[in-house]
Amino acid sequence: MAVIGGGAAGFFGAINAAALNPKLRIVILEKSPKLLAKVKISGGGRCNVTHHCFEATPLSQHYPRGQKQLKKLFRSFQAIDTVEWFEKRGVKLKAEEDGRMFPTSDDSQTVINCFLKESQKFNIEILLNEGVEVITPLPRDFQIHTRTKNISAKQVLVAIGGHPQSSAYEFIRKLGHSVTPLVPSLFTFNDTSKRFADLMGIAVSDATVKIAGSAFYERGPVLITHWGLSGPAVIKLSAWAAEYLHTKQYTFTALVNWLDDKTEENTRQFLQDCKSMRGKQKIVGNPLFGLPARLWEKLASESEITYEKIWADASNKDVNRLVEQLIRCPFHIKGKTTFKEEFVTCGGVDLTEVDTETMQSKKFPRLFFAGEVLNIDGETGGFNFQAAWTTSFLAAKAIASPLVGEL
Repeated sequence: MAVIGGGAAGFFGAINAAALNPKLRIVILEKSPKLLAKVKISGGGRCNVTHHCFEATPLSQHYPRGQKQLKKLFRSFQAIDTVEWFEKRGVKLKAEEDGRMFPTSDDSQTVINCFLKESQKFNIEILLNEGVEVITPLPRDFQIHTRTKNISAKQVLVAIGGHPQSSAYEFIRKLGHSVTPLVPSLFTFNDTSKRFADLMGIAVSDATVKIAGSAFYERGPVLITHWGLSGPAVIKLSAWAAEYLHTKQYTFTALVNWLDDKTEENTRQFLQDCKSMRGKQKIVGNPLFGLPARLWEKLASESEITYEKIWADASNKDVNRLVEQLIRCPFHIKGKTTFKEEFVTCGGVDLTEVDTETMQSKKFPRLFFAGEVLNIDGETGGFNFQAAWTTSFLAAKAIASPLVGEL
């Protein structure tokens, strides 16, 4: 058996196939000089292994692409199975308030060491700097042509992850498989005007971000950065709107409601009441709605309210402008910032060409796919790793079956 890709899905698939069928001889082919690169840097170096959502249907709802297929797959292997798998191998996981799950060591190297130890236990061969250029299907096996080698394998698991360069998928296209358009997912928004750049680092724990002119919006923490907007709500929104924003060339208006779910009418009425209830108070110097003082001052300034103005002197125009800044604060976005090695791809191998019960190709028996190489991607928070564990486990289970044959 040959595994193409030395990342999360590749190692998980190789280890589980070996555990289920110790007779298999397995080799992992990694094109770079590094193994498990995304695992290493995930979660700021802590490795966000999975998410504390232990029911198949709710878990599947965190995936903009692949949701329908994963709803079924998670009934066979989901987040609780991941937790148990790691704990059986000495890696205990903990859940944080937002549901993200990390090793109790808070160190991604713990996960990497687990994989390397299991690989050694099953005598899995690992070859670095061996990028696959062509896979040739033959009647009884596959010929895999790398930069320096020709390898024969009766089963092949393709787990190359997601890539910004379309060329990374070329050997898959040469097999006759379709690769859906590849665009970035999980990114932050760049505001070229930098109107709020002086507020970098300020966060609001419950805000709503909407893409003007569309139905896309998300609610959650929002962070102001020196380049624009970030935080869980923004990054989640980028996943669900990935294809739409690509068509817009990442030029659009993001409207931020800093007041979570408060409506325009309620906000306007509250501010009108302030004219009598807080008449002598300065508007700028007394933040409302629990907003950070500097953000409140900025929103008042954008509403053309002077520092000295008190509520009793606020005009209806002042109130209306302030309502707009609170409920529909505009950020004119032009461009995005992705997370370098943590790049997540929207797009990949077309799921209609894969038997999603076994992850086996419908075109070639004994050819399997797992992880982000597929047209599956999730929100931030451990969901992409969970999809990798699930798809590679099911592929391993099918590969290990005596009916599939041995290398």
